[in-house]
Amino acid sequence: MTSSFDIDELFKSVDSFLLKEESPRIGVSANYREGQSCVAEPYVQAVVQAGGAPVIIPVMHDLQSLSSVVEDLDGLLMTGGGDINPLFLKEEPIPALQDVNTSRDFYDLSLIRLAMNRQLPIMGICRGHQILNAAFGGTLMQDIYAQANRPLVKHSQKMDKKEVSHTVRLKDGRIIAVNSFHHQAVDTLAPEFEEFAVATDGINEGVHHVERDVFGVQWHPEALAVNGDAEAQELFGRFIRSAKLFRQAKQIHQHIITLDSHTDTPMIFPGKFDIGKKEGGKVNLCYMEEGHIDAVCMVAYIPQGNRDKDSSLAATDYALERLAEVKRQELLYPTRMGIARTPDEIRQLKRAGKKAVLLGVENGYAIGKDLSNIARFKDEGVVYITLCHNGDNDICDSAKGKGEWGGLSPFGKEVIREMNRTGIMVDISHAADQTVFQALEHSEYPIIASHSSARALCNHPRNLSDEQLKAIALKGGVVQVCLYKGFINADEEKASLSDAVKHINYMVDLMGIDHVGIGSDFDGDGELIGCRATNELINITVKLLEQGYTEADLCKLWGGNFLRVMQQVQSASVNPS
Repeated sequence: MTSSFDIDELFKSVDSFLLKEESPRIGVSANYREGQSCVAEPYVQAVVQAGGAPVIIPVMHDLQSLSSVVEDLDGLLMTGGGDINPLFLKEEPIPALQDVNTSRDFYDLSLIRLAMNRQLPIMGICRGHQILNAAFGGTLMQDIYAQANRPLVKHSQKMDKKEVSHTVRLKDGRIIAVNSFHHQAVDTLAPEFEEFAVATDGINEGVHHVERDVFGVQWHPEALAVNGDAEAQELFGRFIRSAKLFRQAKQIHQHIITLDSHTDTPMIFPGKFDIGKKEGGKVNLCYMEEGHIDAVCMVAYIPQGNRDKDSSLAATDYALERLAEVKRQELLYPTRMGIARTPDEIRQLKRAGKKAVLLGVENGYAIGKDLSNIARFKDEGVVYITLCHNGDNDICDSAKGKGEWGGLSPFGKEVIREMNRTGIMVDISHAADQTVFQALEHSEYPIIASHSSARALCNHPRNLSDEQLKAIALKGGVVQVCLYKGFINADEEKASLSDAVKHINYMVDLMGIDHVGIGSDFDGDGELIGCRATNELINITVKLLEQGYTEADLCKLWGGNFLRVMQQVQSASVNPS
């Protein structure tokens, strides 16, 4: 900044400045004192120094305004301040509790929730570290001196914040010196969080989410960073790098079609449902908007039942009723979504700023023994039919069946021919090994697995072997990695987003980038640590960018491959050879 007061020179300098690259926008939470929103200068300086563009967010409770601000952010910095009202944690105050500011608590918790829903990277400092842990489900000590029940080091220095006062041990074993200005602290860690820094007296000094770019530290690294402390500068550097990556992921999602090829949402609502609200499921328009996801396939799932005439008719009727209920959503939200039958319609909806919903049928049991039902489903807008589910049916053997047919039944071969004729993709997820190979043999066109993963990484019969994966790719098909935890990691409780990325990497290496996609199985029990609903799918993009995938690669994985097969199958039915 120049000391000159020449306004013309100032404007000349501003007008001639060339922005080479946009910095990630970092929301900085404000403190609240005597009716004023304020932020200590070192927070701003540390963000700028690390390459971010700070946006100070005044303390307010209007969710419309807060949502609008957060929507344009690439990261959120939660700053320090006073005590947190224990009533938010369902506790009564102890005598040692100091001054609280409930107005700021409402504001901070709202900000964190809005950022969580949009998967923003978050960094918490001091109070920000504590309230971050609380917002994700952990607990706090209102006063460590009253509640820790062990000898403590001094955690509240009177020296300047640029001075260090005690040491902490990091997870990697390094010991660093930090400053300290608190008497509240993290007690139990939030679920899915790990400790990465601890004081010599055992008080937690650092937490991070095991899969997402969310972390907090108890000390004040902003004061140390602006005074040249390398460790503190690296903390801000890590945060800004995450924000840049998230910004890149959002931009890519704006450019490409992002499609989730399998969701079971119609199944979780036995009657009518509302896709426009967050009503308990993992897939809805709100989540699609928050996660920058353009399209989802919603299937009419039919559990395998008896195969007599009446049961078969009932299965067909149920599938048609579920499809009609999904199609009804377009009437409820014509400005937010549309039912898409073709790849072109998906692209048109994206250009119009709307979300696309595709229709599928999971379990060919819904066809019954009547081939004409395939054309009925096509008329309803169905783009694929999963040949079976968990049990053999009149079409084929299931991965969890008894091997009744040795693969496809004679009727199953007719079903595939009719699906080819009408332009419905053949989906072999849930199929037995021989069914997969015979489907490849009898289908004139490429086939899909709408939600299956790699058996080599997780030995489950629902997953596909290397031989199957290569055979599907050889015929031009696509396999959509499933996010069901039992298909991703043999230890289901540890199944994570990182595990799913390993499946994607493995299948891309084995099959080629042109033959892999993503089918979440959300609302059919699909969910992983770090990716539990549609708004969290963008975390896959972030992870893949970290590993060097390009926008062209992501375009293929996020729907391009699936839509290529869909286009080929549908075009073949319109222009038979």
